Amino acid sequence: MKHSFYDVKEKTKVDAEITEKVTYGKPGNERYAFKAKTSDGRNLTAFVGKDKWDAAKV
Repeated sequence: MKHSFYDVKEKTKVDAEITEKVTYGKPGNERYAFKAKTSDGRNLTAFVGKDKWDAAKV
């Protein structure tokens, strides 16, 4: 599944394949995110809502 990420180094939005779904924070106060990599190997992270995170098939 692809998602739109902001590439900080290039200062542009890029579409990349989601590699994993992660959560940050303590139980009851989680933040949901997608992880991906650029074509040259840099990491990308995009924070999303729980509904989009649950719907993603990774």
